[in-house]
Amino acid sequence: MDELEKFRLKDKESFPTSEYLEPILNESYEAYVSLQESLPRLDMDQNWQWYTPYKAWLAKGQHFWTSARGTRKEKNLYWLHIYDDYFCVVVWFKESSREKILTSLVSEKTKRLIMDAETLGKVPTFPVVIEVTGIESLDDVYILLQCKKELEK
Repeated sequence: MDELEKFRLKDKESFPTSEYLEPILNESYEAYVSLQESLPRLDMDQNWQWYTPYKAWLAKGQHFWTSARGTRKEKNLYWLHIYDDYFCVVVWFKESSREKILTSLVSEKTKRLIMDAETLGKVPTFPVVIEVTGIESLDDVYILLQCKKELEK
């Protein structure tokens, strides 16, 4: 089955509320709530949007800050996809950041994901896809998000 076919949240009329997500995520719902509660502390915001190409709701995580000149800036940090019993956090990095990320404190499993990630696009980037099934999976997500904020401002 194609990855896009596994996406949940394919009803455009059903906005992804907590009540809607809990029965889909089941055991991983606690991790989803933990991520949501951590966003303000991490200086991040998450918004759900309907994406026609995928025919699904996806969440976009962003970091907002004010530049030295007072301009409000934003950086897309991650995409969140919902599946049955888990969710994925996808963080895209520039190819030039790969070696720096590999020196971070992410787990060996995530380091293998980073090493194996295929470079795509005209501006060389690669995705790191973390399947979150429980709270323990969030440790690497937080490290990757911090790396993204620091490396690609």
